[in-house]
Amino acid sequence: MIKFAIPLIAALVAFAAPASAEIKVTDVKGREVTLPKPAERVVLGFYYEDYLAVAGPGAIDKVVALSLSTWKDWRPNQFAAYEKVLPQLRSIPDVGNTEDGTFSVEKVIAAKPDLVILAAWAYDALGEGIKQIESAGIPIVTLDYNAQTVEKHVLSTRVLGQVMGSEERAEKLAENYQSAVADIEARIAKAGKTDTKVYVELAQKGPSEVGNSYGGSMWGALIDRLGGINIAKDQVGNWGPLSPEYVLAQKPDLIFLAGSEWVDKPQAVTVGFGADPAVARDRMAAYLGRPGWADLPAVKNGAVHAIYHGGARTLSDYVYAQYIAKQLYPDAFEDVHPAKNIRDYYNTWLPIEAEGVFVLPYQAAGQ
Repeated sequence: MIKFAIPLIAALVAFAAPASAEIKVTDVKGREVTLPKPAERVVLGFYYEDYLAVAGPGAIDKVVALSLSTWKDWRPNQFAAYEKVLPQLRSIPDVGNTEDGTFSVEKVIAAKPDLVILAAWAYDALGEGIKQIESAGIPIVTLDYNAQTVEKHVLSTRVLGQVMGSEERAEKLAENYQSAVADIEARIAKAGKTDTKVYVELAQKGPSEVGNSYGGSMWGALIDRLGGINIAKDQVGNWGPLSPEYVLAQKPDLIFLAGSEWVDKPQAVTVGFGADPAVARDRMAAYLGRPGWADLPAVKNGAVHAIYHGGARTLSDYVYAQYIAKQLYPDAFEDVHPAKNIRDYYNTWLPIEAEGVFVLPYQAAGQ
C-alpha cells in the first residue's frame, strides 16, 4: 500500500521574519511569491470552497473578480447555496476561465488585484498570459488540490493561509486533513491488502456515452492510495474514457458513478446540493442497464455507488476517501459515517450547510 507520507512541508513555506510585514511563500509549482502584506484584493480562479474555508469570515469581501462559470455552471446548486448567504457573489466581475478559452488577462488587470490565485492546471494553461499579469505588478500564487495528495493539499492550505493572513485557521484545516487521512491509513493497514477492482465513471452525459474515468489524478489517485485496484490506471492519463469492452473484461467489483448538478445534462446522475436520492437512483439504474453490466460483479453484488464529483480536489475530500475505503474494507470502517462527516465539515468551516446527497449506494440499506 502506498503510504501517505508527509514531508517537512514547513521547509517549503518561507515565513516572513517578525521584523517585516513582507510575506514570502513557495507555492505548489515551486515558485517563490512575495507580497508586501496579506492580500486584500483577490482574483480567485478556482478552489472556491477551499478559499472560503481557509480565509474564513469576510473572505468573499476580498474577492474583486473570479472565474465564474467553473463554479456557477459546474456546481450550480452549490453556487446557489453560497449566493444566498454571500449575496456579494451576484456582483463580482467574471474574468472567464481557461477551460473554454474565455479567461481574460485584461479583465484580471482591470480588477486591480493584489493577488491572483490559480489552480496549477490553470496556471499552465495561461502560458504567456502569466507574464502579462506579472508584468503589471500582480503576484500569482498556485494551489493544487487536484493531485489528491496529502502533501499538496497541506502545502496549498498553508500557502493560502499565509497569503490571506489566516495562518491559524489554515493550520487547523491542514491538521484536520492530516488527522483524517492518518486514521484512514491506520485502518487500511490493520485491514490488510485488498484485491478489489474499482471503476469510476463521470456520469454526466447518460449511459449511451462513456464518461471519463481517472488514471493518475482525482478519483484515480485516491483509489490508488486507498489500496484499491483502479482499472483505469495506465489506461488513461489523468482522465479519459475507457472502452465498454475493457470495462466488461475487467469485471470491476466496485463501481462509483461520479455525479453532480450539471446544467442541461438531463441524464446525469444528480448528486450534490439539493439532490433527491430517488432521482439519483433512477439515473443510476439507466447506467446499470448498459449491455453486459448486469453480469458485472459490482452490479450483481449491489456494489454500485454515486459519489459527488464536486467533492474531489477539496479539503473535504477525505470524507469521500472514507466512503470509498468503507466499500473496500467494510469491517475496518464500520464505525465511520462519511455522510455525517461531510455535514460536520461544512458546519465547522463553511458558511453554508451540506444539504443534499453526496454519497449514495444504488441499493438502499435492507434492499
